[in-house]
Amino acid sequence: MKTTRTSSRKKEHVALAIKKNVAFKGKTTGFERWDFQHNALPECNESDIDTETIFLGKKTALPFIIASMTGGYGEALTINRHLAEFCAEKRLAMGVGSQRQVLDNEMFARSFSVVREISKDIPLFGNIGAAEVARMKELAPFQRLADLIGADGFAVHLNPLQEFLQPEGNTNFAGVLKGIERLVKGLPIPILVKEIGAGISGAVARRLLETGVSIIDVAGAGGTSWAGIEIMRRKSASAAESESLSRAFWDWGIPTAEALHDAAQLRSEYPLMKIISSGGISSGLDAAKSIAFGADYAGIARPVLKAWAVGGKRGLDQFIKQWEREFRGAMFLTGSQTIFQLQQQLLVSR
Repeated sequence: MKTTRTSSRKKEHVALAIKKNVAFKGKTTGFERWDFQHNALPECNESDIDTETIFLGKKTALPFIIASMTGGYGEALTINRHLAEFCAEKRLAMGVGSQRQVLDNEMFARSFSVVREISKDIPLFGNIGAAEVARMKELAPFQRLADLIGADGFAVHLNPLQEFLQPEGNTNFAGVLKGIERLVKGLPIPILVKEIGAGISGAVARRLLETGVSIIDVAGAGGTSWAGIEIMRRKSASAAESESLSRAFWDWGIPTAEALHDAAQLRSEYPLMKIISSGGISSGLDAAKSIAFGADYAGIARPVLKAWAVGGKRGLDQFIKQWEREFRGAMFLTGSQTIFQLQQQLLVSR
């Protein structure tokens, strides 16, 4: 099947994320430095624990979001179909990968629309990059992307580090905030803003909230290094150049726990904001710590993709069972019968 430059890049991204070690080398999320305080008198039955929550106006079984990963090339249709089936069965929220390819042509549009075909009732959000928003002239193309998947929300991903290192990257970011504000005012669905692994600072979160953005995904450092992925893709770079870029930028970013803490401090001023914690969330326990740190949901990307690549649908089923077991365990052992009660738990520094 014929591919475009954008679709070829997307295919490379997924292959590297699955097959190569693209984790941060010397920086962690920060969650490993914190523990829950054990509650020997939880005063609740594990069977009575309620993990349900609401995202984009719809109920989900767990506060887990299968975060934006792929779409826009041939094989992505199969990946997104399986992920959508998984989310529909487990009642989980999902985001699609960047829909930029559809702005170029509709060759692989169904690799995105298949998600809504499969999962009629889950919370689902679309996705476009900041550089596209910066040069936006009208809202119609973005509304078309949302309509393509019957989106309940629409995400703008901020990825200046990735664009800087990407061989074909677009570093024209002047006007992104104004463009986001236009989307907030012009689209009839909530606008999410997310990083992709370098973190959103408290100062940037405040600027976004001031435009009317309702949901922020901090997507911090400590998980997948998109700088690392793009450095690996620089086939024309010399060994010396790649080594230099790796030293400077592979571990660039704000650790997830730090970004989450700073965003949560803004709740007193913006009580309606919702926070997604993603970037290196590697277990159900990490997801529980995220909620206690101030998040409303935990976003998961690469671990899900790897579980699918290794074990298919069975691998996804085993994956979610393990994560749910750990998450419910953290709730039970802190006496948290609801997600709200988990959000009130204190974490202690090791």
